[in-house]
Amino acid sequence: MLEIGVGTGRNLDRYPADVHVVGIDLSPAMLSLARARAQELGRDVDLQLGDAQALSFASESFDTVVVTLALCAVPDDHQAIREIARVLRPDGCLVWLEHVRSPFAPVRLVQRLLDPLLVRLEADHLLRDPIDHIKQGPFVIERLERSRLGYIERGVARRQSVGLA
Repeated sequence: MLEIGVGTGRNLDRYPADVHVVGIDLSPAMLSLARARAQELGRDVDLQLGDAQALSFASESFDTVVVTLALCAVPDDHQAIREIARVLRPDGCLVWLEHVRSPFAPVRLVQRLLDPLLVRLEADHLLRDPIDHIKQGPFVIERLERSRLGYIERGVARRQSVGLA
């Protein structure tokens, strides 16, 4: 199982003990915190410096890819989703949780006002919606849920065995 944007390792205690977890992040400081968390949890986790836009893994290497609040910070989220599709095995599962562009005009207006500031300060894009790119890939959406105000999305998609470019 691959976690993209593992950060400080907040999800590590959520995975079953028998699952081999590989986590990547762009930040050595975050990986250091994730290593400490893994050690605290007694988990043997493979944590690596890595870029979601150019994954260093062979094609069809993982049964599951998890992305939690990371696609908003990747410079090219479409390329990251193409890379996810590449490293997932046929019938593999993509699981994501992201803050996204709200379909509700008042919420979206606030997002539009805050987006330039957050992109500049945190490289955090509030107006993205990964489902736009996931639907273009070799995925079948199995579950898609939005928060009441529409700015948090979680979903599960399965990679089809055909359709990769």
